[in-house]
Amino acid sequence: MSGARPGEVALGFDPGDRVEAGLTFIGRIRSPWSKGNAPKNIRQARETGEAARIELDPAYAPALTGLKVGQAVQLLYWVDRGERDLIVQTPAHADGPRGTFALRSPVRPNPIALATVLITGIDGAVVEIDAIDAFDGTPLLDIKPWIETVDVAPGWHPET
Repeated sequence: MSGARPGEVALGFDPGDRVEAGLTFIGRIRSPWSKGNAPKNIRQARETGEAARIELDPAYAPALTGLKVGQAVQLLYWVDRGERDLIVQTPAHADGPRGTFALRSPVRPNPIALATVLITGIDGAVVEIDAIDAFDGTPLLDIKPWIETVDVAPGWHPET
């Protein structure tokens, strides 16, 4: 690991060397982002006004059946250019070190990210989305519909 901040703790191994399951990338995320110019999160990505798209492997296009423009979906994607060995991090926005599982940081033992996005268009194996914070070319693992009765924690109410 390079560039550790005070208070950060790294594992003594690379989690990528302990592969226990296989994954299949179903496509790639296309965005305007690369290292050094990407927003920190999906909220900041939306604030830029920059849209993005998903380019599925054409074999998976039939799996889009039933999805509609305007619908919210959750994307699971593989942060393939992220570090994997930090278990305690010191983010610039926090008041001190925090465990990786207490953060939304892309630095994780399994660099899987989650974003809830809006579908703005569907054309064959291409899904246009409102925004994303992922680098261009990021591998996509899965697409799941966002369902309020399932994906909002019981008893949670947004502040008014």
